[in-house]
Amino acid sequence: MSRNPSSTPAPPVDERAIEEMRHHVRRYVIVGVALAIGTGLTVWASLIDFGSREINIVAALVIASTKAFLVAGFFMHLISEKKMIYAVLIATAFFFSGLMYLTLCSMSHGNMVHIR
Repeated sequence: MSRNPSSTPAPPVDERAIEEMRHHVRRYVIVGVALAIGTGLTVWASLIDFGSREINIVAALVIASTKAFLVAGFFMHLISEKKMIYAVLIATAFFFSGLMYLTLCSMSHGNMVHIR
């Protein structure tokens, strides 16, 4: 008793769902390629001397922040979230920027940290 595969009706194909899935996959591939390019930029920027250590740090932070936005925005779906998520994200970015500013200021010569 062989079963004929054509006797079982195929489930209906929802063309809209397939197109939506293709759209999402395309978006993830584009973001993945952008992250790979960002990783290459990070390696490239680490090999270049921009003149001072502070500028090298700023360049690395800009690249890392861009890559973090891509991961958080697209892979964690924060790009379509509500205002509260944005408020928390902006507050985090504000305090992170402030701490990075204080760190870079403390590294300059003549600062109270370096006076003995």
